[in-house]
Amino acid sequence: MKKSEKTKLVETLHATFSEATSVIITHQVGLTVTESNEIREKMRNAGARFKVTKNRIAKIALHGTKFEGLNDHFTGPTAIGTSDDPVAAAKTLVEFAKSNDKMSIIGGAIDGQILDKSGVEALAKLPSLDELRAKLAGLLLAPAAKLARVTQAPASKLARVVQARADQLQS
Repeated sequence: MKKSEKTKLVETLHATFSEATSVIITHQVGLTVTESNEIREKMRNAGARFKVTKNRIAKIALHGTKFEGLNDHFTGPTAIGTSDDPVAAAKTLVEFAKSNDKMSIIGGAIDGQILDKSGVEALAKLPSLDELRAKLAGLLLAPAAKLARVTQAPASKLARVVQARADQLQS
């Protein structure tokens, strides 16, 4: 690889680290092309990115980012998952690693806070940003729905009483 290509790769990876909210580091040994494509597709669907990296280039790209503390994790055959959603990359990679013994979680970071393997697995159990938004919307809408039901109840009871009296008079 030419020096200009390496420089461009470092710049691209540095931009990825700078923009990401979370970075998850994995070891992947012997993944087939089909398995690699499968994890990439799952990551894309979750709004995250997956990239196999060269350790030396990744360490250089980490310099000056909030994830600089991850330097020691870049040993062996590594790949990274990055995401703007703090949970998306962790959730997808942990799920994939459970079903595929060729990938293992090494560690990661969220907004610069370094996590070990158990920290990443705990992060993966949290609901995603979209799930939290949906729950919040549900909580905000629930009182309005209850209020609508309560205000409808007296009117429907009155209508049933009037209908019952009309039926009684007709008989």
